[in-house]
Amino acid sequence: MSKPSAVGSSRPKSTSDVTAVLTTKDRLATWQHSVAVKHWRFALSGLVTAIAAGAVGLNIGLVSLWERQTQSLYFELRGPVTAPENVVILAIDEDSLSQGQYYSEDPERYESLQLIESWPWQRQAYAKAITRLMESGARAVAIDVTFPSPSYYGDEDDDALAEVIEKYGDRIVLAADYSSQEIAQGSLSRPSLPLAKFRDAGAQVGLINFHKEHNQQIHRLGQAYIRDQIENEAHLWDAAATVKDVPEPPLLSFAQATLNAADTTYNTSPKENIFFYGPHKTFKHIPFWHVLDDDPWKNKLEGSDLFQDKMVLIGTTAAVHRDFHASPFSDSRLYPTPMSGVEILANTVATLENDLSPQQLVKSPLLNALIILAMGLTVAGLMNRTQKPLIRALVACGSVGLWAVVSYAAFVGGQIVLISGTPILALLSIGFLDFGAGFTVDRFKRKRLRTTLARYATSPLVQEIISQQDDFQDLLDINRADLIGTLLCDRYRITKVLGAGGFGETYLAQDTLRPGNPVCVVKQLKIVSDNPKAHRLARRLFEAEAVVLGQLGEHYQIPRLLAYFEVRESFYLVQEMIEGSLLRNLISRGRPLSQRAVVRLLKDLLPVISFVHSHGVIHRDIKPSNIILRSVDSRYVLIDFGAVKTITNKLADSNTQVTATVGIGTQGYMPSEQSAGMPTVRSDIYALGITAIEALTGRPPHALKRSDNGEIIWSHTIADISPALSGIINKMVRYDFNNRYHSAQSVMEDLAQLDETQLADDSLANSSRFSPASDATFNQGSRPGVIDTDEALEATKIWPTDWPNESQTESEAEPEDTDSSK
Repeated sequence: MSKPSAVGSSRPKSTSDVTAVLTTKDRLATWQHSVAVKHWRFALSGLVTAIAAGAVGLNIGLVSLWERQTQSLYFELRGPVTAPENVVILAIDEDSLSQGQYYSEDPERYESLQLIESWPWQRQAYAKAITRLMESGARAVAIDVTFPSPSYYGDEDDDALAEVIEKYGDRIVLAADYSSQEIAQGSLSRPSLPLAKFRDAGAQVGLINFHKEHNQQIHRLGQAYIRDQIENEAHLWDAAATVKDVPEPPLLSFAQATLNAADTTYNTSPKENIFFYGPHKTFKHIPFWHVLDDDPWKNKLEGSDLFQDKMVLIGTTAAVHRDFHASPFSDSRLYPTPMSGVEILANTVATLENDLSPQQLVKSPLLNALIILAMGLTVAGLMNRTQKPLIRALVACGSVGLWAVVSYAAFVGGQIVLISGTPILALLSIGFLDFGAGFTVDRFKRKRLRTTLARYATSPLVQEIISQQDDFQDLLDINRADLIGTLLCDRYRITKVLGAGGFGETYLAQDTLRPGNPVCVVKQLKIVSDNPKAHRLARRLFEAEAVVLGQLGEHYQIPRLLAYFEVRESFYLVQEMIEGSLLRNLISRGRPLSQRAVVRLLKDLLPVISFVHSHGVIHRDIKPSNIILRSVDSRYVLIDFGAVKTITNKLADSNTQVTATVGIGTQGYMPSEQSAGMPTVRSDIYALGITAIEALTGRPPHALKRSDNGEIIWSHTIADISPALSGIINKMVRYDFNNRYHSAQSVMEDLAQLDETQLADDSLANSSRFSPASDATFNQGSRPGVIDTDEALEATKIWPTDWPNESQTESEAEPEDTDSSK
């Protein structure tokens, strides 16, 4: 059997049916636009990475600054460690400098202090100190004081020091430093050496100069300075050949000379960085005058092992001499006390002796640049895998934290220097720029959207969008402010906007055509569609709903429908205003209603529900927030019959091809058959029963427990609960609707059998909590298009299903759920 041909297959294609073929140029332009839109942040991150890598590759000073600052931070975060005990500082401190005053006042008593009466001290003072230190077992004495010229006190002073140096020979170290000398070819740095008589006596000489890094701190050992000086002067050496006293062989650093003087072996391979043990006074300090004065010397120091097998460094720590230098643990936020030059020298001696000099793992700037490039592009790629700002920020921060931990652990734990400051700065820049750029673009887009929404704020569709955006709510407020004073249908003047949403608004208005301009409630429905069929359907449903509400309003416990009209494709219902308090505001867990009050609630509302059902209407949304205790007569009023929501739901489904019933209700108050789109009058009885349980227990439905077969377990939470009342309410809320009361009348019949005098007294009846609450006075229905988020009060929701509502409804007691009854 041959297949039938497709409908319309013989029709020739028109021009509009032909799909244009993209050219290569068009495809390339489309691809470029797609890349630009999707990957512009990656490109920005790549640019930052390239800049950082280029800076490292070119080895610019800023890179060195960041790296040294990071190393200083790592040292200080690590904190001080125990310094070697074999390095002792004999400090020329303020206390030692002030001892000369005692000699001036009493020369006979303080004769031993004559040598340090005034600065500079006599060199015999150093000679006496060296003698006593050596006699106490010191391995070496290194003096961080330069003696480039003869003593101010004469040759005898120099001879006394030379004699002591000659006695102890190369166990004494004297300081030298570099000074500049101008020659024709440029500036030539020459070491300023101690006097020749001191050198000829056998003293070792050590240079006390250090490089200052780009962060103006000392980080490198003294031999690094010497190596650089030799390299810098190599091209000037021939021109400087006439300069006398060229050191041969080259001088040692102060630390090297000290270790040689102490006959201590150390690793002589090239080292670069100082291992800083800690801040000021990490090494043992002893005031210089304690060695000179007989009293402290004989009573405290001479018989002790304080100097036994120690390397003693003599140097100034007095503020007046200004021999302080920037370094880790010095003049920083964590360690504000400055570090003196002799303390830095002590750190260098200990670094060389214990072979703790931090070594750079990768010394090639080009290789470090490649490492940063790979690192930055990897992080940028990971960030580019998601568009979520929080995830992107976490990737950036995580990468910064990971590299900081790795580099810190390597530096502190293994004395390995990894390039740290620059990649951390680059990754932070990537994160901040990505966040900032994304935030700026988002703000720009939202500003454009805000401008567009403000231009069309009167459109129902636009108002639906605005209602879902918290930061655009002021646009609705502006629009609402403009509504105040508006006259609807030449009769109802808006005085207040009670609520608003995407599908409509609720106003408080004055009826200007009635005596006294009484206040009423006006509910508006906006049709969010440009389809004429939708408007015709809305008009038909609106009129049907208005007729039903008009009939229901004849009951004195249901707000009366005063009028309905259409203005500019929006529909309006005008209803009686009920002054009173919502039952929701009267119920609290701390003080729920008594059993007698709940029985009166049921007896008051069941006739109303029976009246509603007799008109073929199912309320479908009975809950405490739809029940008002009227102020004038303390009667309960049932409000919000879902007219607006029902029409909206119908319109929302008007384009579907599947016939389906829409379930309307509030989760917790709505039984299973209602959520499936098959409500009956027993559904309203269930909702009223749940409301009664909440009134008795003070607990919202979601807090109630259920048995395995779905029945609610609640009566055990109330002391002395009436078994009869408990049985009635339990039958109202059976999970299977076939086991519930079949009508409101049957519930009233069972309630009539109760003896109210046996129930708990209604102590709450005269409570001030029953007085009208201002915030609930005009709250006569769910705000159109707005969903409350209170956990204790689920909002009315739409529950669509594919279950056809084909089951036969019950007879007169259970009318069919027609369109107009929803």
